[in-house]
Amino acid sequence: MSKDLRGVYLITDTQIQEQYEHVELVDLALRAGVQMIQYRDKEAPAREILKQVKEISPRVSKTESLFIVNDRADLALAGGADGVHLGQDDLPIQAARKLMGERIVGGTSSNLEEALQVEEAGADYVALGHIFETTTKQKSYPPRGLDILREVADAVNIPLVAIGGITLENAPKVIEAGADIIAVSSAICAANSPYETACEFIDLFQ
Repeated sequence: MSKDLRGVYLITDTQIQEQYEHVELVDLALRAGVQMIQYRDKEAPAREILKQVKEISPRVSKTESLFIVNDRADLALAGGADGVHLGQDDLPIQAARKLMGERIVGGTSSNLEEALQVEEAGADYVALGHIFETTTKQKSYPPRGLDILREVADAVNIPLVAIGGITLENAPKVIEAGADIIAVSSAICAANSPYETACEFIDLFQ
Protein backbone atom coordinates (compact mmCIF):
# COMPACT_ATOMS: atom_id res chain seq x y z
CA MET A 1 0.00 0.00 0.00
CA SER A 2 2.74 2.45 0.93
CA LYS A 3 4.31 2.44 -2.53
CA ASP A 4 1.10 3.90 -3.98
CA LEU A 5 1.00 6.87 -1.64
CA ARG A 6 1.21 10.01 -3.73
CA GLY A 7 -0.56 13.32 -4.17
CA VAL A 8 -2.32 15.77 -1.88
CA TYR A 9 -2.68 15.12 1.85
CA LEU A 10 -5.23 17.41 3.51
CA ILE A 11 -4.91 17.93 7.27
CA THR A 12 -8.22 19.18 8.61
CA ASP A 13 -8.06 22.13 10.97
CA THR A 14 -10.88 23.99 12.72
CA GLN A 15 -8.62 26.25 14.79
CA ILE A 16 -7.30 28.40 11.94
CA GLN A 17 -10.79 28.93 10.50
CA GLU A 18 -14.35 28.70 11.78
CA GLN A 19 -16.29 28.38 8.55
CA TYR A 20 -16.03 24.62 8.16
CA GLU A 21 -16.13 21.71 10.60
CA HIS A 22 -13.94 18.62 10.11
CA VAL A 23 -16.65 16.64 8.37
CA GLU A 24 -17.43 19.49 5.98
CA LEU A 25 -13.75 19.84 5.07
CA VAL A 26 -13.56 16.10 4.44
CA ASP A 27 -16.61 16.18 2.16
CA LEU A 28 -15.15 19.04 0.13
CA ALA A 29 -11.78 17.29 -0.12
CA LEU A 30 -13.36 14.03 -1.23
CA ARG A 31 -15.37 15.83 -3.88
CA ALA A 32 -12.15 17.35 -5.18
CA GLY A 33 -10.40 13.97 -5.16
CA VAL A 34 -7.78 14.55 -2.47
CA GLN A 35 -5.75 11.35 -2.10
CA MET A 36 -5.22 11.41 1.68
CA ILE A 37 -7.03 13.12 4.54
CA GLN A 38 -5.82 13.46 8.11
CA TYR A 39 -8.12 14.33 11.00
CA ARG A 40 -6.19 16.57 13.40
CA ASP A 41 -7.69 18.21 16.47
CA LYS A 42 -5.34 18.85 19.38
CA GLU A 43 -8.05 20.25 21.65
CA ALA A 44 -11.06 17.95 21.31
CA PRO A 45 -11.55 15.24 23.97
CA ALA A 46 -11.05 11.62 22.92
CA ARG A 47 -14.77 10.86 23.02
CA GLU A 48 -15.52 13.69 20.57
CA ILE A 49 -12.63 12.71 18.30
CA LEU A 50 -13.87 9.13 18.14
CA LYS A 51 -17.38 10.31 17.30
CA GLN A 52 -16.08 12.39 14.39
CA VAL A 53 -13.69 9.70 13.16
CA LYS A 54 -16.59 7.24 13.08
CA GLU A 55 -18.59 9.76 11.06
CA ILE A 56 -15.77 10.43 8.61
CA SER A 57 -14.51 6.86 8.06
CA PRO A 58 -17.50 5.56 6.06
CA ARG A 59 -17.46 8.69 3.91
CA VAL A 60 -13.84 8.10 2.93
CA SER A 61 -14.17 4.34 2.56
CA LYS A 62 -16.59 4.87 -0.35
CA THR A 63 -13.81 6.59 -2.29
CA GLU A 64 -10.24 5.91 -3.42
CA SER A 65 -8.91 8.25 -0.72
CA LEU A 66 -7.24 7.24 2.56
CA PHE A 67 -8.23 8.44 6.03
CA ILE A 68 -5.55 8.99 8.69
CA VAL A 69 -5.98 10.05 12.32
CA ASN A 70 -3.34 12.23 13.95
CA ASP A 71 -1.55 10.97 17.08
CA ARG A 72 -4.07 8.39 18.30
CA ALA A 73 -3.69 4.83 17.05
CA ASP A 74 -6.43 3.67 19.43
CA LEU A 75 -8.96 6.14 18.05
CA ALA A 76 -7.92 5.39 14.47
CA LEU A 77 -8.60 1.69 15.06
CA ALA A 78 -11.81 2.19 17.01
CA GLY A 79 -13.12 4.62 14.42
CA GLY A 80 -12.31 2.52 11.39
CA ALA A 81 -9.69 4.81 9.84
CA ASP A 82 -7.09 3.62 7.34
CA GLY A 83 -4.15 4.61 9.51
CA VAL A 84 -2.45 6.85 12.05
CA HIS A 85 0.14 9.60 11.87
CA LEU A 86 2.62 9.84 14.75
CA GLY A 87 4.90 12.62 15.91
CA GLN A 88 8.32 12.17 17.49
CA ASP A 89 6.79 12.26 20.98
CA ASP A 90 3.81 10.03 20.26
CA LEU A 91 3.47 6.26 20.49
CA PRO A 92 6.58 4.62 18.96
CA ILE A 93 6.08 3.42 15.42
CA GLN A 94 6.92 -0.19 16.31
CA ALA A 95 4.24 -0.21 19.02
CA ALA A 96 1.72 1.40 16.67
CA ARG A 97 2.48 -1.23 14.04
CA LYS A 98 1.56 -3.99 16.49
CA LEU A 99 -1.79 -2.31 17.02
CA MET A 100 -2.46 -1.23 13.45
CA GLY A 101 -1.38 -4.38 11.61
CA GLU A 102 -1.59 -3.76 7.86
CA ARG A 103 -3.11 -0.30 8.27
CA ILE A 104 -1.00 2.76 7.49
CA VAL A 105 1.47 4.10 10.03
CA GLY A 106 3.16 7.40 9.18
CA GLY A 107 5.83 9.23 11.14
CA THR A 108 7.10 12.78 11.50
CA SER A 109 10.71 13.90 11.07
CA SER A 110 12.56 17.20 11.08
CA ASN A 111 15.89 16.07 9.62
CA LEU A 112 17.61 13.25 7.75
CA GLU A 113 18.50 11.28 10.88
CA GLU A 114 14.93 11.24 12.13
CA ALA A 115 13.60 10.39 8.67
CA LEU A 116 15.85 7.36 8.45
CA GLN A 117 14.78 6.30 11.96
CA VAL A 118 11.13 6.54 10.95
CA GLU A 119 11.79 4.38 7.90
CA GLU A 120 13.81 1.84 9.88
CA ALA A 121 11.03 1.62 12.47
CA GLY A 122 8.68 0.32 9.79
CA ALA A 123 6.57 3.32 8.85
CA ASP A 124 4.67 3.38 5.57
CA TYR A 125 5.64 7.00 4.92
CA VAL A 126 7.76 9.70 6.50
CA ALA A 127 6.75 13.35 6.78
CA LEU A 128 9.43 16.03 6.80
CA GLY A 129 8.78 19.51 8.08
CA HIS A 130 8.26 22.21 8.44
CA ILE A 131 9.51 23.05 4.97
CA PHE A 132 8.52 26.73 5.09
CA GLU A 133 7.32 29.08 7.79
CA THR A 134 3.90 28.04 9.07
CA THR A 135 1.38 29.44 11.51
CA THR A 136 -0.58 26.20 11.84
CA LYS A 137 1.84 24.62 14.32
CA GLN A 138 4.47 26.36 16.43
CA LYS A 139 7.96 24.92 15.97
CA SER A 140 11.14 25.37 17.99
CA TYR A 141 13.41 25.06 14.96
CA PRO A 142 13.71 26.98 11.68
CA PRO A 143 12.16 25.81 8.41
CA ARG A 144 13.92 22.85 6.82
CA GLY A 145 13.82 24.23 3.29
CA LEU A 146 14.14 22.54 -0.07
CA ASP A 147 17.78 21.47 0.29
CA ILE A 148 17.04 19.26 3.30
CA LEU A 149 13.94 17.98 1.52
CA ARG A 150 16.10 16.90 -1.42
CA GLU A 151 18.58 15.27 0.94
CA VAL A 152 15.86 13.21 2.62
CA ALA A 153 14.19 12.37 -0.70
CA ASP A 154 17.47 10.91 -1.97
CA ALA A 155 17.99 8.87 1.20
CA VAL A 156 14.66 7.25 2.06
CA ASN A 157 12.90 4.45 0.22
CA ILE A 158 9.40 5.04 1.52
CA PRO A 159 7.02 7.79 0.32
CA LEU A 160 8.06 11.25 1.50
CA VAL A 161 5.51 13.79 2.70
CA ALA A 162 6.49 17.45 2.72
CA ILE A 163 4.65 19.51 5.31
CA GLY A 164 4.64 23.06 6.60
CA GLY A 165 3.82 26.32 4.86
CA ILE A 166 3.05 24.73 1.50
CA THR A 167 1.02 26.92 -0.87
CA LEU A 168 -0.05 26.75 -4.49
CA GLU A 169 2.88 29.05 -5.29
CA ASN A 170 5.66 26.99 -3.70
CA ALA A 171 4.19 23.50 -4.11
CA PRO A 172 5.70 22.90 -7.58
CA LYS A 173 9.20 23.42 -6.16
CA VAL A 174 8.40 21.04 -3.30
CA ILE A 175 7.30 18.34 -5.72
CA GLU A 176 10.35 18.98 -7.90
CA ALA A 177 12.58 18.58 -4.82
CA GLY A 178 11.34 15.03 -4.37
CA ALA A 179 8.18 15.07 -2.28
CA ASP A 180 5.80 12.24 -3.20
CA ILE A 181 3.04 13.81 -1.16
CA ILE A 182 2.35 17.40 -0.14
CA ALA A 183 0.54 17.89 3.17
CA VAL A 184 -1.61 21.00 3.24
CA SER A 185 -3.72 22.47 6.02
CA SER A 186 -4.30 26.23 6.10
CA ALA A 187 -3.87 26.73 2.34
CA ILE A 188 -6.99 24.61 1.81
CA CYS A 189 -8.93 24.82 5.09
CA ALA A 190 -8.79 28.61 5.26
CA ALA A 191 -9.24 29.21 1.53
CA ASN A 192 -12.27 31.06 0.20
CA SER A 193 -13.16 27.84 -1.61
CA PRO A 194 -11.49 24.76 -0.08
CA TYR A 195 -12.91 22.63 -2.89
CA GLU A 196 -11.49 24.74 -5.73
CA THR A 197 -8.15 25.16 -3.97
CA ALA A 198 -7.89 21.41 -3.37
CA CYS A 199 -8.55 20.85 -7.07
CA GLU A 200 -5.73 23.23 -7.95
CA PHE A 201 -3.31 21.36 -5.68
CA ILE A 202 -4.34 18.04 -7.19
CA ASP A 203 -3.74 19.38 -10.69
CA LEU A 204 -0.06 19.89 -9.78
CA PHE A 205 0.37 16.11 -9.81
CA GLN A 206 -1.30 15.55 -13.18
